Amino acid sequence: MNKVFENKIAVVTGAGGTLCSEIAIQLSLEGVKVFLVGRTAEKLEKTAEKISALGGTPAEIFACDVTDKESVAKLAEVVSAAGGCDYLINGAGGNNVKAMPTITKYDPRELTGELPEGQKGLYDIDMDAFESVLNINTMGTVIPTMEFAKQMIRKGGGSVINFASMNTYCPLTRCFAYAMSKAAVSNLTQSFAAYYAPANVRINAIAPGFMVNERSKNYLGTVEEGLTKRGEQVIGHTPMGRFGEASDLVGCVKWLLNNEASGFVTGITVPVDGGFLTLGGV
Repeated sequence: MNKVFENKIAVVTGAGGTLCSEIAIQLSLEGVKVFLVGRTAEKLEKTAEKISALGGTPAEIFACDVTDKESVAKLAEVVSAAGGCDYLINGAGGNNVKAMPTITKYDPRELTGELPEGQKGLYDIDMDAFESVLNINTMGTVIPTMEFAKQMIRKGGGSVINFASMNTYCPLTRCFAYAMSKAAVSNLTQSFAAYYAPANVRINAIAPGFMVNERSKNYLGTVEEGLTKRGEQVIGHTPMGRFGEASDLVGCVKWLLNNEASGFVTGITVPVDGGFLTLGGV
């Protein structure tokens, strides 16, 4: 156990998901009291049960919509009563298939309604879904950061980690809303880092590469059981020849949270991608 983390308090949003549940578990094993935050308590309970089974510091569960100011403010009251937030992991976010076309480039038939059945172009997507993706990935980062930075300021400092993406650097096909929002996350990480630096609140981001979860298995496949066409493109573009695991993020997260190890680091986005960004595709 690293004593740097003992008795610290972390708020982890998206803690019911594959990536942030693992981050929450590993922080609890370092002695951090973790508040598990997500839309539904059921998924959070599974994470809390894993923490308990592994002997980590008992976690608290709080169902919360991170895009809702009042809901986040209520969460902040609970965290403040426990001692106040030292670390914030803004892991809540995601994409929505309704906001994605099925084709990768413009087809004149999408303006005449003549695309084959089951196909849709950019003009066919659900714009409410598009807006919801922008909202969860951007405001779902901004609102918790502003709320919990207040507690960090009162405690003399703290660390925030946002979730960017490979889409931050160059948008993948079909991911218009998601790519747009994840580029925004990297930008707001920089601007917030500059703003909060005088208060000793450090704000950084990690950009996971293509990670293994149930959703990714559906549209990318697996190296072991067979890849989809898109999965083949991803692996062909990843020098390490595999998808990432949630555990691959933990070391970077701990480094960014640890003021002794990264105390002069703020405003950066760190790719954890198996080398995906090193290849130009040619």
